[in-house]
Amino acid sequence: MALARVVLTSGRPVDLAELRMSSTYGRLLEGYPCKPLNDRRIDGLLRSARHAFPGTPVHLVTPPRDRPDQYAGAFGPVEVLPAVSCVGSFRSAALDPAHDRALYRSVLTVVWFQPTPRVPSGCDAEPALRDMSWDHLATDEEL
Repeated sequence: MALARVVLTSGRPVDLAELRMSSTYGRLLEGYPCKPLNDRRIDGLLRSARHAFPGTPVHLVTPPRDRPDQYAGAFGPVEVLPAVSCVGSFRSAALDPAHDRALYRSVLTVVWFQPTPRVPSGCDAEPALRDMSWDHLATDEEL
C-alpha cells in the first residue's frame, strides 16, 4: 500500500512507497547556509539514497537556492535551500509495454527539497517533483 499517489505533469501516476524527511539545516550548529554547505548536504542525501535503495536509480530534483542578502561571509554569500529535505522511493507501472504488468513495475528514488513537512499527494506536490521525466529516469524491475 502506497503512502500517497502523485500525478506527474505527463499524466503518469506514481506511488510513494517510502518517504524520509529531515530538516535541511537541522544539524547546523554554527556557520551559515552557503553554497559549499548546501553542496555537501545534497551530496550526502544522494549517497544515503543510493545506500538505502541499492539497485534503484536516484534522481535529484534541482532545488531552488535563495540568496536573501548580498553580503558574503567567509564561505561566500548566504544561500538557502528549502527547509525540508526529502528522499522518496516511488513506483509505477512498467515502462516497457512488453513486460507483464503483474510481474514488473518501474522504480525511482528521488531526492528533493520542499518548504514544509507535508507528504506530496495528487497534483498538490512540488511542481519540480511533478515535472520529472519518469520514462527517462526510472527503470523496470521484476517483482
